[in-house]
Amino acid sequence: MKISIIGAGNMGGAIACGLAVGGSIYPKDITVVDHKGKNVERLKAFCGDLNVVIADYSSLSESDIVIVAVKPWMIEDILTTYKSLLNAKQLVVSVASGITLSQLQGWTSPDQPVFRVMPNTAVSVCQSMTYIASLGASDKQTQQVCAIFAALGKAEQVDEELFPAVTALTSCGIAFAFRYIRAAMEGGIEMGIYPDQAKNAVLQTLRGAIELLEANGTHPEVEIDKVTTAGGITIKGLNEMEHAGFSSAVIKGLKASNVK
Repeated sequence: MKISIIGAGNMGGAIACGLAVGGSIYPKDITVVDHKGKNVERLKAFCGDLNVVIADYSSLSESDIVIVAVKPWMIEDILTTYKSLLNAKQLVVSVASGITLSQLQGWTSPDQPVFRVMPNTAVSVCQSMTYIASLGASDKQTQQVCAIFAALGKAEQVDEELFPAVTALTSCGIAFAFRYIRAAMEGGIEMGIYPDQAKNAVLQTLRGAIELLEANGTHPEVEIDKVTTAGGITIKGLNEMEHAGFSSAVIKGLKASNVK
């Protein structure tokens, strides 16, 4: 299988790196098209077997899957300009937020199997939560795309109408998680813990929380109840966070990012 990735920036580069180390695709069968050449050195340093080219779209005609990872406002121009290099046997995958499946087919051809895919940047370390919707694709083709992204973390099919919500929850959500980590680190530093110690403490605590939820299959509140002793310090901290609007702020932030 050969894959071309149009775009070598944060997302396109992350997908290329994830595929290169994920084991499902040989790096030599991955071509990354870097429009301005700014990321060639970085990607080649990560994996020398990756094909990284500058504004050369010829690989599209030989690819089984074309992943379009440029800014949303560039998608139409890219697809209409180079659609002569595509054929109905190829799978066109867009990771651009807000670009619909019907738009993708309109810019390629009515017979083109198209996919709307929303990973997050953890795809580079094979830990993304990726959502997938398709139009004009067979079950086998859909399973093929799902398998590729499942090798880069977890992948799940959803109806296209849910894409704004899952984008907020996972693609935007990874930034929200980083902001919590930063805030917790700053709290630790204020209490006298060195920055690296604070970072390690927060990361391992979050890792433990994730492992507990997955291992026990419980609701987060069940695990919270296990550490909130009556009159104890944990419930005091939780209540102070809620008084400051912690849960409300998270929900409002997600809803603000749920742009349809």
